[in-house]
Amino acid sequence: MKILNLYAGIGGNRKLWGDKYDITAVEINPKIAKIYQDYFPKDKMIIGDAHEFLRENFRNFDFIWASPPCPTHSVLQMTRYYDKNLKYPDMTLYQEIILLKNFYKGKWVVENVKPYYKPLIQPTFAIERHFYWSSDFILEKEHTDGAYNEIRDKTEDMEKAYGYDLKKYKGTVEIRKCLRNAVKPEDGKYILESILENNKNN
Repeated sequence: MKILNLYAGIGGNRKLWGDKYDITAVEINPKIAKIYQDYFPKDKMIIGDAHEFLRENFRNFDFIWASPPCPTHSVLQMTRYYDKNLKYPDMTLYQEIILLKNFYKGKWVVENVKPYYKPLIQPTFAIERHFYWSSDFILEKEHTDGAYNEIRDKTEDMEKAYGYDLKKYKGTVEIRKCLRNAVKPEDGKYILESILENNKNN
């Protein structure tokens, strides 16, 4: 199976997928891409614009995961009323959902934070603080919000929980930010396995 992993970051969603798939990852930041490559050397890494790569190449993959940038959708925007740099919500998110829903024939997932506004397109399912738009409905995974938020307070706790040791990258990237932007590995595994199971049953 050929998988496209867009806005790959350090590969949190991909961490527990194993090495049995043909995976292409796209990440625009070369320093973050280096971390991904170090952890997943068998994946093909493309340093570039994930949004444009999707538009040009979506037909070539069996499963697509996209995690477009979330800051402009986050509830934190509600604290920036007086901020002259307040930004419009990035519509890249919805452009990709619309493209995949209408043109793509494979299985797909688009992940983002629960936004400060009513979503323009209703998500397919939710896990913790994340919304997922997908080709398949998946039951919400059991979780404990309190424990998750507590882990996210400390870099060392996130490294341990997510299975990363990023100390050697200190000074080249914002380690805490990389970890906070990562999808929890067990959630990535749960979603991929659920979609593949749905595929077998249909």
